[in-house]
Amino acid sequence: MLGFLVRLLPFWVREPLVILVGTVFGVRILHMALVDGEGWVPAVIGAVFLLGAALRVRVVVHALRARRRPAPPADEVAEPAPPAPVVPAPVVRRPVEKKPNAFAQTFFAIALFAVIGGALWIEGKLPEDGTAATGASRPAACRLDEDEKPPSAYRNTPEAVTGADLCRALNRPELPELLGTPTERSVYASGTDNTAPLTDRKVAQPEARVEFETYTVELSATYNKLTVDQYQALTAYRDDADLRKLTVLGRPALLTSDHMMKIQFDPGSGEGASAPVEQGPLARTLTVALDGKDRGGSYDLTVWSESGLLVDDSALVDIAEAVLPAITQGTRDQG
Repeated sequence: MLGFLVRLLPFWVREPLVILVGTVFGVRILHMALVDGEGWVPAVIGAVFLLGAALRVRVVVHALRARRRPAPPADEVAEPAPPAPVVPAPVVRRPVEKKPNAFAQTFFAIALFAVIGGALWIEGKLPEDGTAATGASRPAACRLDEDEKPPSAYRNTPEAVTGADLCRALNRPELPELLGTPTERSVYASGTDNTAPLTDRKVAQPEARVEFETYTVELSATYNKLTVDQYQALTAYRDDADLRKLTVLGRPALLTSDHMMKIQFDPGSGEGASAPVEQGPLARTLTVALDGKDRGGSYDLTVWSESGLLVDDSALVDIAEAVLPAITQGTRDQG
């Protein structure tokens, strides 16, 4: 459709427009291939655009030379042969053909050029990931097991959220800034509908994970009868737990530290883990009660780094204050 409309334009409007568009697109695509490392396919496409523009330039140059070529002298013009006797032809009435409006064609060409230029300008204002140029990176899309139905524990717990709900709430654009790494973007995000261990799959425990180059963040919700105060009593015997009790969003909360588990796999062995479970990096966890009365159940927000770097406790609190209300609002919207 666009090619048909372009062919309707006058020659001296159509050809410069095609040359301009071909040159702009060719240079842009070559820049993506050579500078941004997009591969050889965009380089070939960009070269084709530039070659087409060069051929159009040649056509325009020949047309200009033809217009500037002087007419032959009068004495060199052969005398016309005597006219043959004219036989009157029958008169055939034909509908009057409307000549194209040059003004309308010129206006259409200018408008088309403005649209293409505006699209290129907007495209130049967008970063590579396609988000608006606001400095915020676009998070990775959540990987969900949407084809699998949640276990029966979720149907027996009407207030339970799913792993998808947690992932959508956690995988937010401002999460890198809350972690103290504003220039990073999430490289992986997922949500799963798990159940709590040692409960015979009767307690819902959805989980979500978002990974960055520096940190990994996990968020889970457990719908059991264990309160935050009871959890503190169970953890108080550990000297390395680094307990800290506080209040988040008007709910009882507890900060604890624990080491992750490290499991090494050998893909060639075909037997799964090739080494015993080892102690992984230290992680910091913020446990927040599901409600202000602490009647059982909690959200667990855990952050760790492979390098052993820990975030500040204030960062955990800021993340919880941004994420937990989104979970509540999301379940209300679905209901």
